[in-house]
Amino acid sequence: MKVGVIGLGDIAQKAYLPVLATLPGVELHLQTRTPATLNRVADGLRLADGQRHAGLDSLLAEGLDAAFVHAPTAVHPEIVTRLLEAGVPTYVDKPLAYELADSERLVALAEERGTSLAVGFNRRHAPGYAQCAEHPRELILMQKNRIGLPEEPRTMILDDFIHVVDTLRFLAPGQVDDVTVRARVRDGLLHHVVLQLAGNGFTALGVMNRLSGSAEEILEVSGQDTKRQVVNLAEVIDHKGQPSVRRRGDWVPVARQRGIEQAVLAFLDAVRAGKVLSARDALETHELCERVVRAVAERSA
Repeated sequence: MKVGVIGLGDIAQKAYLPVLATLPGVELHLQTRTPATLNRVADGLRLADGQRHAGLDSLLAEGLDAAFVHAPTAVHPEIVTRLLEAGVPTYVDKPLAYELADSERLVALAEERGTSLAVGFNRRHAPGYAQCAEHPRELILMQKNRIGLPEEPRTMILDDFIHVVDTLRFLAPGQVDDVTVRARVRDGLLHHVVLQLAGNGFTALGVMNRLSGSAEEILEVSGQDTKRQVVNLAEVIDHKGQPSVRRRGDWVPVARQRGIEQAVLAFLDAVRAGKVLSARDALETHELCERVVRAVAERSA
């Protein structure tokens, strides 16, 4: 199975390649426009010269069975379009694109070509978060905070807050009937944003503070007088009277803890089985992110 990896930045090197490089029957082909990075990473994986590609044309000429796109978001539309037009099942880091129109076009193209398109919302596969989907969820609260990183709103929301948006959608136990956005913007930079989703019997709150004094990610789901809390995707605490703590095992790889290994395997299993994956649900997350971007813009005008 020939699998292409496009873009060799931190996320590819730290999360995806350690998984892909260990899978039996996978022949990796790497592509980046930076020769030094290409050779350093390929040397580390002991890849032959024919598995190293400086351009997309060379990579596509290999007749790929699947591709993973880890290039910067700005070039996703161009790269994903080429892959889909070539009929290559494609997994792409979130977001599909910064502009909703581009995301809509890519999803439509994948459906038109009957080709798989998957978006890397790995938290849906993370063990701690998957366990939250099995817990009563009358109230959902997710915080994903950073230190000293206020940013231009669209970039921050689509590159980072999108994880919060998608996790709330994933865990919402029913149809969302109400959407509320609050934000603080100063000098064109988004300091914090709060998203509230509500439906029959539940409320979901997503918070991102880029000036919080702490880099942290905390998810809480509660209902029926019980609560489950996941701290930094590694520690699960169940509350019903006295708290019960379960920590990530010492030998559990980070890629498995964060759901990346599971997402990769699910995608490749679908490709092998000839199952076409749809990005239509992922598009709904992009649509909600666009709604957040517009609400933030209105508040900062």
